[in-house]
Amino acid sequence: MTEQTRVAAGSERRNRSTLIRLVVSAFLMFGFGYALVPFYEKLCQVLDVNNLNKQDNTLPLNTQVDRSRNVTVEFDANLHKLPWNFKPVTGSLVVHPGEVVTVEYEVSNTRGNAVTGQAIPSYTPSAAMQYFQKLDCFCFKQQTLAAGETRRMPIAFLVSPDLPKDINTITLSYTFFEVPGATAATTQDGRTGG
Repeated sequence: MTEQTRVAAGSERRNRSTLIRLVVSAFLMFGFGYALVPFYEKLCQVLDVNNLNKQDNTLPLNTQVDRSRNVTVEFDANLHKLPWNFKPVTGSLVVHPGEVVTVEYEVSNTRGNAVTGQAIPSYTPSAAMQYFQKLDCFCFKQQTLAAGETRRMPIAFLVSPDLPKDINTITLSYTFFEVPGATAATTQDGRTGG
């Protein structure tokens, strides 16, 4: 065996050894990353952080209902260049501050294909916004409606007992805007916003 062949064989062995070490390292890193998921979930469970299964109690569901006071909540629906029909099921409602109430809006897609929209709320008077607490709302995420689909969408809310006494009527108005490009992305992976 010549010196040149011996050097080539040694170089080939070092290259093969380096390749094996790299492959083993890649498998170990993948295994470590894979094992971190259940470890992370257990750690979050023990520390009670980032727990997606725990009910969110950040809003005061156990507030005192002020039955001595009535507030009229009016519901309004608008569309901005969106081929839908959109309306509140109930035009207005008399509520007591602190009372949890659920109402629905109805929306229909009149276009021949799926369309994604996002509802943006507004309040009149604008000062009422900080006293109007939404517990659940279709406005929290984008909504994708299939061609011709009609859907009823709930909103659960309460009017804070701290609402100033001079405000007796609140108008909650939603305007739906089309989300360009969102429909193609959601229909390609087979999911729709609901």
